Amino acid sequence: MKERQISFYSEGYKLEGTVYLPDDYVEGEKRPAIIPNSGYNGFNEFYPRLFARNLTEAGFVCLGFDYRGFANSEGENGRVILDEQVEDIMNAITFLQVQPEVDSERIGLIGWGMGGSNVVRVAAKDKRVKAVAALNGFYDGERWLKSIHSYVEWMEIVKTVEQDRITRVTTGKSELADPFIHYPLDPATDDYVQKELAPLSPFGKQTQIQFTDSIMNMNAEKVAKEISPIPLFVGHGKDNLLHPLEESKGLYEAAQEPKQFYLIDGKHNDFMYHEHPVFQALTSELALFFNTNLNFSANKVEIA
Repeated sequence: MKERQISFYSEGYKLEGTVYLPDDYVEGEKRPAIIPNSGYNGFNEFYPRLFARNLTEAGFVCLGFDYRGFANSEGENGRVILDEQVEDIMNAITFLQVQPEVDSERIGLIGWGMGGSNVVRVAAKDKRVKAVAALNGFYDGERWLKSIHSYVEWMEIVKTVEQDRITRVTTGKSELADPFIHYPLDPATDDYVQKELAPLSPFGKQTQIQFTDSIMNMNAEKVAKEISPIPLFVGHGKDNLLHPLEESKGLYEAAQEPKQFYLIDGKHNDFMYHEHPVFQALTSELALFFNTNLNFSANKVEIA
């Protein structure tokens, strides 16, 4: 995989990223491209790069980037607003369209975890997207929060968010808190996070309470029907305890054809290693999905 470091602007913020190219890319070719997008607290050097490694082997150009406020991208540290991440993805599409290696009419999206709702909402309103895959996500923020908290905990969250709204309008700032205060990790995910992500410097910074507010206001399932006729791939771990399987089933049922559901033989991210057979099986399905829906063959590329 060849790599080219890039940057682009999203609502005035300079975002850092990487264009990933297949090893057999020849100058002058125009290939279909995919943007793999991170989930909560994710960054380009981890999952986007991991997906790009397999997808470039399948012949695609990929773009990985860090949302505003993450890693080396500009933006307010600790500010995680889902609507703003949607804007970042749409601006990434614009940037990708003008890259010399890319066929601007054949661009797909992948959203991992919390990024799944981001790409669903982008695809629902941006017809530049020609295929979209949502993996291990949740798609109705309030419903998901209620599902993983007791009623007493939920009422405390509502109280905290309402107080933070007052704080924001009276002081101009949202309160910072532990990033997982309202986003508790199940044991398997926490084990993976502590082993693979926590040692990395961009991960696990304090996050504004306004993030929880943005989750409560997110309902990607509601707009799922608007994705059609763009093909939708929905994948979810059968034993995922962080984001329940019902979230992806609900999204899939709400979406119109063409659509595909893929049950991942794993939890949330226990299989997220390049050599893991479950990850290899998932990326093979994704390559087939994008190959079919972006009308691409590694043996047939356009020359500019």
